[in-house]
Amino acid sequence: MAEYADQAAGLRRLFARERLRVVTFAAGSPGVGKSLLVAGVAACLAQQGKSVLVFDENAGRKTIASCFGAVARHDLARVIDGARPVADVLLRVAPGIQVLPAAGAVGQLGKLSEPQQRALLAGLCALDEPPDVILVDASPDHPLGFSPLGLAAHDTVIVMAPTPASITDAYALIKKVSLGYARRNYRVLVNGVRGMEEGRAVFGNIARVTHGRRFARLEFAGCVPLDEHMQRAAALGQPVVGLYPESPAARACRALAGDLLEWRLPDGEPGGLEQFVQHLLHLSRQIDPVAIYA
Repeated sequence: MAEYADQAAGLRRLFARERLRVVTFAAGSPGVGKSLLVAGVAACLAQQGKSVLVFDENAGRKTIASCFGAVARHDLARVIDGARPVADVLLRVAPGIQVLPAAGAVGQLGKLSEPQQRALLAGLCALDEPPDVILVDASPDHPLGFSPLGLAAHDTVIVMAPTPASITDAYALIKKVSLGYARRNYRVLVNGVRGMEEGRAVFGNIARVTHGRRFARLEFAGCVPLDEHMQRAAALGQPVVGLYPESPAARACRALAGDLLEWRLPDGEPGGLEQFVQHLLHLSRQIDPVAIYA
């Protein structure tokens, strides 16, 4: 009888879990502060009791791990090849936050053999702490032009700075992905503004052009003020919300994290990590770099 009670309790916990939420942060060009924002949002979500997994597509020194003062020594590609267990690759950078370095893996996703696909699925589904939220820090230098993780996500946030070059690059990215893969809906976050009015004005300009040409629908995800605390925290290897919790940038990160949890998920059956990985593998095989660069 006790065994059945334990099983029933386990089932209740399983079905009580909220649906996995997957959000990709992308940019048309580097240098807009995207990774620092992803780290800040992850920290805010963890403070709200969420388990967060960050897929980091960036290579070099400016990675999500570095935003938490950690160093990535292995890549998800080693899990796919069977060289390392996922536990060796995964970084627990803070309570409730795990980072999965994936710069070497994302370019391979559309070419995986059946054993490699099984290794990826088994590795990710064996996580000790299943995530409530997956954040993807997409690289602007993806070999296919746009990350398969971005196509598989529920929401894509385009991060831009309030400069003509950044706006132009963001617009070009939205246009390419929309026309190449019929991804029509995006959220726009303007980073480094001097006030809410500037952020809304920047969004209004890009939204008018995009809506007028009818290839995508944009929603305003908000803006983050120009704040020296963000760079100070980065230099110390910590998210701004941890070191300077009352700074303007930290407050903006908390607002974005709260809004993110309220964004509507697509209708359908509840999906977890396994379903997300299977969907990711399916989409990866559909990506045609010719289409996305056209």
